[in-house]
Parts: sequence; structure tokens; C-alpha cells
Amino acid sequence: MLNVDLHCHSNVSDGLLPPEQVAARAKANGVDVWALTDHDEVAGVAAAREAANACGMRHVAGVEISVTWAAQTVHIVGLRIDETNDTLVRGLAATRNGRERRARDIAAALEKVGIPDAFEGALKHVGNPDLMSRTHFARYLVECGYCADTKEVFRNYLSEGKPGYVPHRWASLGEAVGWILGAGGVAVVAHPGRYQYTDVQFGALFDEFKQLGGAAIEVTTGSHTPDQYEEYARVARYYGFQASIGSDFHGPGESRVDLGHLPPLPSGLIPVWRDWLL
Repeated sequence: MLNVDLHCHSNVSDGLLPPEQVAARAKANGVDVWALTDHDEVAGVAAAREAANACGMRHVAGVEISVTWAAQTVHIVGLRIDETNDTLVRGLAATRNGRERRARDIAAALEKVGIPDAFEGALKHVGNPDLMSRTHFARYLVECGYCADTKEVFRNYLSEGKPGYVPHRWASLGEAVGWILGAGGVAVVAHPGRYQYTDVQFGALFDEFKQLGGAAIEVTTGSHTPDQYEEYARVARYYGFQASIGSDFHGPGESRVDLGHLPPLPSGLIPVWRDWLL
């Protein structure tokens, strides 16, 4: 059985390791088919492909696009994309715009609750200045001893309703799926179990995603609990979605699941990679 991991991050976005080291770790962990899916950026894809090819690992070009849907942030993974597609590249650049303003607003909000110099502190953890995110602030707060780990930072400071949370208007669902399809890729709803929607809202999200040409959802992912593997397997079967798998690895010590360490997909699902590997 193939070991497939189609969702992880490098320091091109908010991961800790450069693409080459992520590839090496995936290979060492037994991954056969691998995609680097940095947030709103494809600058690491070429290095990821070269590193994967060098170590004999099947590479899939990917990206994770931030979307605003029903006032929440949803992530849509694009797999098998042409990362040089002009419309995709321009769309991602537009999505990244405004991150610095948001980062400065987060820093100002944290200063109001007694955490000074957060912008400069978070910037030390940034590999790509265009992609400064909440994760970089979380690492700074851990470094300074405000919290024990990044999960505690998100719970106490950076999630919705907490003092350092600042919303951002991302791409629309239609834009994200359109960019992925236009670049020859497959659109996947990332870690649906993370979103705080009602059943009615989830139904509307999946319906719209399918109508737009979305093909798959993540079922087995480092962001889901084992119970959610089965829950979203049922969703995939109901809507006729293909199923994807990915650790959502960001770095050693920060991720719940390491690269290549997830169990296989539940039975009765069509893997998103089925037709690629024939």
C-alpha cells in the first residue's frame, strides 16, 4: 500500500523547514507520494520537486489557498497544479496582499494586553516576509514564555474572540477553485473538521464546492481526530467526493502527526490520486 502525504508546509509559508528538508523527512518516514502545499504561495514547488526526484519520491505540485466563506477562513488545497500558471500566480499574490497590515494589527492588539514588540518578534520567525501569519506570532509568544506551546497561544490569544485575533478577507471559494482548475489541478477541501459551521452551513459549503468543480475533501489528516476520519469518510461517500490524506506537517515538535505517519484512508473511498498512479 502506498504511503501518501498530500498536505504539509515549508518555511516558504509557515513551516519550520525549507522544502528540501521537508522532502528528506518525508522520504525518511517512508512517504511514496508527496505534495508540499504552502499557504498562498508556490515559490517552494520547484525546490520540492527537485528534492523529491533526487530521492526517488513521487512529487505532486500543490498549494493551500486561504478562502473566506460564511465569515470564516476555509482552506482549499490544489493538487497537480501547474505552479507557473499566470492566473494562479497572480491570484495568490492578490491573496497575500494585506498580510503585513493584518500582522501589524495583530501586534497592536497583543500590545494592548501587555505583549510588546510582537511584530518584530514574529518577523524573526518568518521565512517569507510576504506570508507572515498567526503561526509566526505563536512561535514568538512561546519563545518569550507567554505560553508553553503554539497550541496554547492559539487558544489564549490568536483564535476568534481572543485578544490577538484579527480577521482577514481572503479569496472567495469560486476564485480559489477557479485558479486551481485553471492551472490544471484538483481542488480539495482541507481538514473540514476544523471549521465551526452548522450542519446546514456545511451542506451549503460542500454543495457550492461541488458545483464549482471541487473534487475531493481531506478525510485522514493530522488536523482530524480518528473519529473524524470516519465522519468525513461518510461525507465523501454522500457527496461523491474523492478522498485525500495529509499530515498538515509544519515542523518537528509543532505538528500532531509527522509526515507519513497517518493511517490509510477508510475503506469504500476513491483516493484522489487513483487516476494519477495508473
